[in-house]
Amino acid sequence: MPTTFQEIPRERPATPLLDRADTPAGLRRLAEADLENLADELRQELLYTVGQTGGHFGAGLGVIELTVALHYVFDTPDDRLVWDVGHQAYPHKILTGRRQRMLSLRQKDGIAAFPRRAESEYDTFGVGHSSTSISAALGMAIAARLQNSARKSIAVIGDGALTAGMAFEALNHAQEVNADMLVILNDNDMSISRNVGGLSNYLAKILSSRTYASMREGSKKVLSRLPGAWEIARRTEEYAKGMLVPGTLFEELGWNYIGPIDGHDLPTLIATLRNMRDLKGPQFLHVVTKKGKGFAPAEVDPIVYHAITKLEPADKPVVPQQASGPKYSAVFGQWLCDMAAADQRLVGITPAMKEGSDLVAFSERYPERYFDVAIAEQHAVTLAAGMACEGAKPVVAIYSTFLQRGYDQLIHDVAVQNLDVLFAIDRAGLVGEDGPTHAGAYDLSYLRCIPGMLVMAPSDENELRKMLSTGYRYNGPAAVRYPRGTGPNTPISADLEPIEIGKGVVRRQGKTVAMLVFGVQLSEALQVAEKLDASVVDMRFVKPLDEALVLELAANHELLVTIEENAIMGGAGAAVGEFLSREAVLKQLLHLGLPDTYVEHAKPAQMLAECGLDAAGIEASVRARMVKLGL
Repeated sequence: MPTTFQEIPRERPATPLLDRADTPAGLRRLAEADLENLADELRQELLYTVGQTGGHFGAGLGVIELTVALHYVFDTPDDRLVWDVGHQAYPHKILTGRRQRMLSLRQKDGIAAFPRRAESEYDTFGVGHSSTSISAALGMAIAARLQNSARKSIAVIGDGALTAGMAFEALNHAQEVNADMLVILNDNDMSISRNVGGLSNYLAKILSSRTYASMREGSKKVLSRLPGAWEIARRTEEYAKGMLVPGTLFEELGWNYIGPIDGHDLPTLIATLRNMRDLKGPQFLHVVTKKGKGFAPAEVDPIVYHAITKLEPADKPVVPQQASGPKYSAVFGQWLCDMAAADQRLVGITPAMKEGSDLVAFSERYPERYFDVAIAEQHAVTLAAGMACEGAKPVVAIYSTFLQRGYDQLIHDVAVQNLDVLFAIDRAGLVGEDGPTHAGAYDLSYLRCIPGMLVMAPSDENELRKMLSTGYRYNGPAAVRYPRGTGPNTPISADLEPIEIGKGVVRRQGKTVAMLVFGVQLSEALQVAEKLDASVVDMRFVKPLDEALVLELAANHELLVTIEENAIMGGAGAAVGEFLSREAVLKQLLHLGLPDTYVEHAKPAQMLAECGLDAAGIEASVRARMVKLGL
């Protein structure tokens, strides 16, 4: 059984077996008897590397044995191994030739936090969001059949990811095409687990064996000649398995269900995977693991240890921390509780982001009005629509990148019907080390094209609170987008009063150049404006745009500069240009925002500098344009 560690090692541990097995080919040369010791070494290595870099933590510890078994049994990379929600793939990265690069994890120009096809041939499918693995592996299995290839397709999906509808769509389709593939449910004790012990492990070995499969097929041929006999036998088998294992649902969907088995029992894992490797048709293996396995504090509190920050040197001098404001998500969480106290109609909805979106206090104070729908963004949006139809006031707390998954529902179910739903869109803009899959780069573009949508971008914490109240009282769909992290420590009003819709605020009056800021780059723009004697406007509203103010700025300045932490294409700056074009106003425009590329993972400050959205970048761009225009 795995060794349990109490502390994260500060020095790289001795790993003689892992030194010989840092590729799957090397791993497969080891004796099976060495694999449990290898798993302990891999766990120590993961503890050390994540301690040095920070990053996702508990999920990887929970799949150490499963990762070893998969690469030992299957011929990766020729066999296609697809990881769902890639934060469980760190052990996979260590075993696939990237061990020495793990200390660059999530850093600029380092390896990514999630599987990426461009990074390694072992990363067969890029992933950052959840519930995609079964669809991708099914596509690979169908392609292999069309190419007459014997390669295998394996999807590893967590129980949380299995709550999304897309996973069940793929499960349903696989039996329709009778795909030869294996889905492994990593049930990490956070959701749909059931007692695991010797009986279930024994049954898994029997039910996955070639002998059982051969007997089953032989019986099918014999009984199929007798009217109704095979159907009776099939149902008898199904009910017998259903009494002992929780796989009836998957059996009904056409999958051969095996399990649950102990995901930390390497001999059982290897034997079962070997038995299932060559079975035909859709195969489903249920393994039960423990998130944070092998590190005692993470086993006790898997939520806290889902991810960690890097360890600082023990002798590092303590530097006084500069005071900073509350996190934007905390401002939202406080507002939600305050508004709920003032209005009994308010309900809060989140797709599995209670902690990330700061809904913990609300869920505890108003449990009957709190709804966590799991990883099901489409359902979250339409659930809110249904509630709004009956007079409730839903607030959907959702990350920008995850709202993309519910976009059709946002249009079809909320906006077309002009329903009162407020979207509190967290993690807007660049989010840092998680990279492009998690960036909130597109929400202003995809929201402002929806008729009737109110779209707001606060410049600080107080503006966020006021805009949340404004959107809540708006008659129709509304969105407030705000970034990850803390604000500039602006004093926050305790009231719940809204602001006037569609009105921007001039923060500095200058000449020649006017900077129109949509969001949190206001402080950087003000720094630049002092050097250039430029005007600065906090636009506040992307839709409706403060058209009167735009016309006034155009009349009194030679150059208008729009600034946003969103894709330039179709974003807030584009809205300004489109409006001036409709009004036949010819004015020099400079749009600053996110480029038409995927911005790779790095520290948020590094990413902003790369995009020219820090103070230095804004100043350089504006000065260059002024020189070009002779201003």
